[in-house]
Amino acid sequence: MSRDIVNRICAGFPGAECSAPFGPGHDVWKVGGKIFAAVGAKGEGVSLKCPDVETAQMLIEAGVGVKAPYFHRSWVNLPFESFDEAEARHRLGVAYDTIRAGLPQKAQAALPARPD
Repeated sequence: MSRDIVNRICAGFPGAECSAPFGPGHDVWKVGGKIFAAVGAKGEGVSLKCPDVETAQMLIEAGVGVKAPYFHRSWVNLPFESFDEAEARHRLGVAYDTIRAGLPQKAQAALPARPD
């Protein structure tokens, strides 16, 4: 797994935009202005939004990820060596869908459907 693969997956989500609000070298992915994934400047893993605190805790307890630094407890950081591209597609898709579902109805309606 790598930053490039994460960025390629995220770029395929409708309305997803990459920015660097935390400074150069940080790739922060947003939909509707809300963050769903971030790769830090060190590029050792991806922090992503989970549907809830329990899901994040389950991933941490299973040894898949660690608490995402600087983010709420519903976020988890997945080190690149701990997952493959199929798992990345799934986890990033869940993060994107979680944030997208929380957007106002008008913003959601303006976005095309996410391809499978």
